[in-house]
Amino acid sequence: MKLLSVILSFFTLFVFTVKLTAQTPQMVYKTNTYWQQQANYTMEIDMDVTSYLFDGKQSIDYTNNSPDTLNKVFYHLYFNAFQPGSEMDIKSQNIADPSSRLNENVGTKEDPVYESKISKLKPHEIGYINVKSLFQNGIALTYKVEGTILEVQLNQPIKPGEQVKFDMVFEGQVPVQTRRSGRNSKEDVALSMAQWYPKIAEYDDEGWHAYSYIGREFYGVWGNYDVKITIDKNYTIGGTGYLQNPETIGHGYAEKTVKTEGDKLTWHFIAPNVHDFTWAADPEYNHDTLKVENGPTLHFFYKNTMTSEQLNNWKQLQSKAAKLMTYFNDMIGTYPYNQYSIIQAGDSGMEYGMCTFIRGEVELKSMFRSTVSHEMAHTWFQFLLASNEAKHEWMDEGFATYAEYKAMDWFYDENKANPWKKSYNRYRTIANSGLEQPLTVYADRYELNRLYSTAAYHKGCVFLAQLAYVIGERDLDKTIKSYYNDFVFKHPKPIDFIRIAEKVSGLELDWYLIDFAQTTNTIDYAVKTIESKTITLERIGQMAMPIDLRVTYKDGTTEDFYIPLREMRGEKSTSATQLQDWTWAFPTYSFETSKTIATVQIDPSGLMADVNLEDNLLSAEQKN
Repeated sequence: MKLLSVILSFFTLFVFTVKLTAQTPQMVYKTNTYWQQQANYTMEIDMDVTSYLFDGKQSIDYTNNSPDTLNKVFYHLYFNAFQPGSEMDIKSQNIADPSSRLNENVGTKEDPVYESKISKLKPHEIGYINVKSLFQNGIALTYKVEGTILEVQLNQPIKPGEQVKFDMVFEGQVPVQTRRSGRNSKEDVALSMAQWYPKIAEYDDEGWHAYSYIGREFYGVWGNYDVKITIDKNYTIGGTGYLQNPETIGHGYAEKTVKTEGDKLTWHFIAPNVHDFTWAADPEYNHDTLKVENGPTLHFFYKNTMTSEQLNNWKQLQSKAAKLMTYFNDMIGTYPYNQYSIIQAGDSGMEYGMCTFIRGEVELKSMFRSTVSHEMAHTWFQFLLASNEAKHEWMDEGFATYAEYKAMDWFYDENKANPWKKSYNRYRTIANSGLEQPLTVYADRYELNRLYSTAAYHKGCVFLAQLAYVIGERDLDKTIKSYYNDFVFKHPKPIDFIRIAEKVSGLELDWYLIDFAQTTNTIDYAVKTIESKTITLERIGQMAMPIDLRVTYKDGTTEDFYIPLREMRGEKSTSATQLQDWTWAFPTYSFETSKTIATVQIDPSGLMADVNLEDNLLSAEQKN
């Protein structure tokens, strides 16, 4: 009987586990030496759509999975950035190429004069979060606000493996939209609620990451969210999580079957294993859904007041987005949630938990090709592979750009030899300007906005595309899939990605990560001389690379050669004629061919980021 009881208990546990994992992504706590913190949120929000004030209650079950004892914690109060004199405001006033999102040109196009939009906000237009009380396991805590950070001194340290409960009462005001979040956007979306709640900062093996919100990128703790939002009953909400009471809400989720009393409705959402919770609301939203074959249900929220052409764009977008979801599932890994939402909100495109905010009043191809494709790629590269955007912004922006360009080349059947050519050109411009900063710069610390965008989006993209040149396209594809499988729902770092690439390819690649991502060393090779059957190449730049070479002979035939880089301790798979290694310390390399040479071309694929292409092709008739 006892044995039967044990068997039944095991069976019950097995069925419960299967049911749970079929509906929610797998949680990650601690595996071997890897660990990450866990923060499960329960929140209740009451929003006033007239005053844009909201009251909130929040409980966090916080688990310290680290080996360290914590004596303090930090919260992000992002809305505090939207106040005159904030760090975001001051930074926007002191950068040579200010963003139009944060600054208004009060001069002319020829002679621009920029003024900060945030500095002009009136008291009823600013954003803020006021913490009214905070308790740890029922005991009041002391805390102070430093800009967008709440510093909290704990009454009792949190020991390794211990779970505590933080209970908070807070109030906030939604700012006039200037950057991502806010009210009454340019497209008249009422509420774009991104990074709107007190959000506990991440603690990892590098310590606390209590970054001030200056304008870019985020890093959050994985957890489960249970959120109730009470709002005017005429408003439709779209965002993170699964709606738990659709029969009460209606609004395109279900036919309303329960009558409501009063002027408000309470929307109840559950979001399993996410690291933020985002929503948008408007009384004029259309809400459409489309089930992806063998995939999630897509939700689309867009203003019904747009022109007929714009409304039709949103209808046409839906099947395109479904096709793109299937492509990314195949390219990277299976999207693990049951839904994904594309929402007209925000000031441009931005990725969030289980959704994205985009602009709505734009031409269809631009909306799909330039925004949805990029933001949907972010679902994998940052949201599911949650790298620290503040420190490694290129890992999400660059990888998403790589996936976006590759997907669009496939979607429009363009078959380009180098779909990432735009990123290569943008990188070369900055690399040759003398202004480049390395990818190790914090996202908010770049001297110019254009340096950030080139580094994060374009050099980060080239990092991946060029890796295919180094290890081969097939091994890069395998690396991306292995990266997803090993680090989904985790916080991967650059070294994690490159180690996977090493394991897949069997090659040593630390040199590649160091030189290309951690310095501003450039790649610059040249065909130095051609003497009948002898070729001499020269390395001019500080960064060494393996070399693909195409030789055209006098008789019109061609031969491809491959010169391995000794530091790789191996070679990529190639059909080219393999030559002896070239090591970094030697500035030149010579070899002899079997026939008389007409021309020599370095890297015919165009996937090596050589900063000077003019000396990559040489004819025997040219003066050496």
